[in-house]
Amino acid sequence: MKQMFTPKLFTLMKDYSKAQFVQDMTAGIIVAIVALPLSIALALASGVRPEQGIYTAIIAGFIVSFLGGSRVQIAGPTAAFAVIVGNIVAAEGMDGLIVATIMAGIILSIMGACKLGGLIKYIPYTITAGFTAGIAITIAIGELKDFLGLTVHGTQIETGDKINALIQNIYTINEEAVMVGVFSLLILIFWPKINEKIPGSFVAVLVGVLLVKGLRLDVNTIGSLYELSNELPVPSIPHVNYTMIRTLLPHAFTIAVLAAIESLLSCVVADGMCGGNHRSNMELIAQGVANVATGIFGGIPATGAIARTAANVKNGGKTPVAGMVHAIVLAITLVLFMPYAALIPMPTIAAILLMVAYNMSGWREFVHVLKSSPKSDILILITTFFLTVVFDLVIAIEVGMVLASVLFMKRMAEVTSLSGWKYIEQEEEGEDEESIHLREVPKDTLVYEINGPMFFGAADKFMEIVTHSMHASKKKNVRKIILRMRSVPSMDTTALRSLQRVYTVCRKKGIILIFSHVQPQPCSVMKKAGFIDQIGCDKFCPNIDAALKRATEL
Repeated sequence: MKQMFTPKLFTLMKDYSKAQFVQDMTAGIIVAIVALPLSIALALASGVRPEQGIYTAIIAGFIVSFLGGSRVQIAGPTAAFAVIVGNIVAAEGMDGLIVATIMAGIILSIMGACKLGGLIKYIPYTITAGFTAGIAITIAIGELKDFLGLTVHGTQIETGDKINALIQNIYTINEEAVMVGVFSLLILIFWPKINEKIPGSFVAVLVGVLLVKGLRLDVNTIGSLYELSNELPVPSIPHVNYTMIRTLLPHAFTIAVLAAIESLLSCVVADGMCGGNHRSNMELIAQGVANVATGIFGGIPATGAIARTAANVKNGGKTPVAGMVHAIVLAITLVLFMPYAALIPMPTIAAILLMVAYNMSGWREFVHVLKSSPKSDILILITTFFLTVVFDLVIAIEVGMVLASVLFMKRMAEVTSLSGWKYIEQEEEGEDEESIHLREVPKDTLVYEINGPMFFGAADKFMEIVTHSMHASKKKNVRKIILRMRSVPSMDTTALRSLQRVYTVCRKKGIILIFSHVQPQPCSVMKKAGFIDQIGCDKFCPNIDAALKRATEL
């Protein structure tokens, strides 16, 4: 229990060495080079100032490494948040984003403290695949404007509005911007095949700057569109009221769920690469504290970044010290070199984000699910994807979860079955007689076997007992019914009420109910509701033989 809530850093420092520090420092510097252009690009994609992305990488990167439950996790801004952050900023401003980020951090910390780290696995893959692909498409559409160098007036929030603006302003395309964007994109695609040590995004930024400045191209840069600051962030908490909290709470929950999913997924990937074993609940607490801090210091939502974490492992990072070094290097870069970020061309930023969108889309897995999955899973995937692109990520996740839950309950209800025993005299010649048919059943007794969980989706199965027994009564005088419940692992209140109705009908007809092999959970539900006392403890038997004997005695 104590180790579950102990940061990995505190455990690993016991055997830390100078040689490992050198490896961690090297990995941290390389990861910082990877994170710098990505943090700026993701901030711009989210509709905030460039330095806010770096603030996030610095604060979240340091806190998650210091308090987190993973050896090598690198935290910072990720593409998963770009769409929802942009919507919040457009609708509620920066104050709204700060409040939503802080609330998301509090939710994450509560999730970790309540040991909910393992519950993330219950979110269906079709939902995560659907909204991830949807976010990728939305990011790609949003970046086409800068990639093509279009002149678009006003701010478009909805994807449909962005597409409409692209079509209406396509005549303003800037060939020089397209050239820079295409050249940057080619570097991002092919550079990893030439050199894996130096990040392709860093090379693309350098080449983009040289192209624009060296050839004096008429291309927008970060400096021509934004005012940059090289000052370290200072804490600031906006005025908060109940209306703001109520409005932003759904967004905060969505941010928290996304952060939990992505951070724990990144931990799993990292464990596979470095042979570690992360502490999921401590990781959630660290992510929560990091998001509260980034909100207070003017950053944007953060989570574990799979690409940066993988780069950390590949370059020798083995402890959280690498992530802390990465954050410190970014802070130094912010203070000393941030003014030079003004030279970065916007088409290069767009190319980086188009590559991010392509990598996160998982289109091969998306197509594989469409080809190989049941129709219900395909429905969830397409619905979540469509709602993410056309409407909103919050709506997509809510509808996706509701749809998945309903379909799951439908499947479980179909699994649950009720079957009546056949008797030897009912068997046709040549049929295989199972052992249950060899038991002697009193002439005035019916035996029903129930299989599967009894919950509100399958509660009507109990009422079939009444229908079957009334039909059987026409052939013989039914006085007792045995319910064999050895294969019923669970029962809820709705199913119990249905069973109580069966008892009421049977009592009016003078039929006695006898229960065989009731499992602990259903037994507990019946006992708390007073149903066992109502029926009589003597009607509950440990097995079918005891139940048949009791029926004979009665």
